[in-house]
Amino acid sequence: MRDTRPLSGLSEIAGDYDALLCDAWGVIHNGHALFPGAAEALTRFRQERGPVIVITNAPRLSDVIPAQLERLGLPAEAYDDIVTSGDATRAEVERRTGMAFFRLGPAKDDGLFDAIETAFVPLEDAEAILCTGMLDDMNETPDDYRDMLAGAAERGLPMICANPDKVVRYGDKLIYCAGALGDVYEAMGGKVILAGKPHEPIYHLALEAAAVGGGQPPRRPLVIGDGVQTDILGANRQGFDSVFVADGIFSQEARGENGRLDERKLAALLDEHGVHAEFAMDGLRW
Repeated sequence: MRDTRPLSGLSEIAGDYDALLCDAWGVIHNGHALFPGAAEALTRFRQERGPVIVITNAPRLSDVIPAQLERLGLPAEAYDDIVTSGDATRAEVERRTGMAFFRLGPAKDDGLFDAIETAFVPLEDAEAILCTGMLDDMNETPDDYRDMLAGAAERGLPMICANPDKVVRYGDKLIYCAGALGDVYEAMGGKVILAGKPHEPIYHLALEAAAVGGGQPPRRPLVIGDGVQTDILGANRQGFDSVFVADGIFSQEARGENGRLDERKLAALLDEHGVHAEFAMDGLRW
């Protein structure tokens, strides 16, 4: 695998890129607060280089995300647009017009379910499953859903998974996401359709959003993320350079005893997952 160059700040390489595709949770914030320096880094890149697109596996439509980021303290001038896994998921459902879906997800995702024009029915009557996560993601695990999903897998119902992330760090706690449920369903023989990172549909939307004012899409976008199997793998598949940030779900695997990024541990982590990152940072800084 190729070497990963550690960075002290984004300014070291910003001049080589014309857009940022930046993850939110684990890079910009941890669910409770912004990470120090993240807002400045995004704002400075946008001022000096090009558009900043927040690209997140949140299973919600993008129009609800700005208010969430504002509550956490991220100024609107830090980014140009937001693209979510929810946006890509709605497009996938719309391609299956006329199918009856079973909805599986917590009440906080009602906005996505309400925005999708399709029929939701009990699982026994469904032709497909739309999954945004577990009903109680703070306490449940994917194994709690094996009995519920066994019959659906046997019937061959496809599951559209609105969030490919398997876990997310919420403060100091790791909680399961829809991607973990998708893994369980796939292991039972079910078919899983993923629209968010690392899969192609969400990147098409992100590049369209980066064509600010109807201009041309960026020619050299840079991906920033903390998810090895989502952000970094997605960048590899699209042929984009990437920056791994050690503030998120792999912080323990990528940091040494001193709490700082450990190049050897990071190399082992990336090798384990068969991916590469051109750059790495302790946290997003300018």
